[in-house]
Amino acid sequence: GNLASLQAASAAEKAGLTTTMTNSLEEERRMDLLLAENEKLSRSNTAELNAERQRSEELAGKATSLESLVASMESEISSVRQATAAARQAEENRRLLTDEQRAQAKALADSGVPDKNRIAPAYPFGELKAKLELPVAGDILRQFGDADGTGHEAMGMTLATNPETVVTAPADGLIVYAGAFRSYGQMIILDAGDGYHLVLSGMETMNARQGKFVFAGEPLAVMGAKRVASATALALETNRPTLYIEFRKDGKPVDSRPWWTAKDTGKARNDS
Repeated sequence: GNLASLQAASAAEKAGLTTTMTNSLEEERRMDLLLAENEKLSRSNTAELNAERQRSEELAGKATSLESLVASMESEISSVRQATAAARQAEENRRLLTDEQRAQAKALADSGVPDKNRIAPAYPFGELKAKLELPVAGDILRQFGDADGTGHEAMGMTLATNPETVVTAPADGLIVYAGAFRSYGQMIILDAGDGYHLVLSGMETMNARQGKFVFAGEPLAVMGAKRVASATALALETNRPTLYIEFRKDGKPVDSRPWWTAKDTGKARNDS
């Protein structure tokens, strides 16, 4: 019997090896197919993204105001339209939560554990007063309502930053537009929910993608080495890079000051 059982064991081992090899070949083939599929997807995604980017630029060229730009992005650009619809639905669902569920969601959001599957802000934007961090460290040159140097009042705030400073998202939101727009230069529009849009401009390079939901503190862009000539920066006596920030509620500019944390709301430093 001993020899027979050895032979049986060896045959079983061989069979096992064959199975393992077949399986690993199968696995490899599956991986190859998956990779090919992914590449095809990313190629078509890239093509779609490029087509969307081109279309966005065309629409931005035709838009005469920020409202019309936002409206055309939300209606004509499918990635933005779908993401906006999903965010609105999530917002609606949040309104239907019981007090207990709301308290749980608040505890979770407060714990700092980011819910990476979120597609809408954790809090209604109106509740974030005195909670937001400025997108860059810098000196406030001009506040909302200050004379803007062209005989009008500034619709937003302007900060002088250091060269190559990273610009982060001031709040959770959906990127509705990222690209050049009229006299603003490079611009990002963030839909923060609750009827609020946050506008950032004056950056040099952007790594923000339209239709993407971003979290507060996520890097969106980088400032250049010096001031970018734009309407909002022209009358400023500085050659430092300047970031312009405008908050809009239902299409109308509002003062962003109540939203920044206390350490960020120091008075404008243009009088020192």
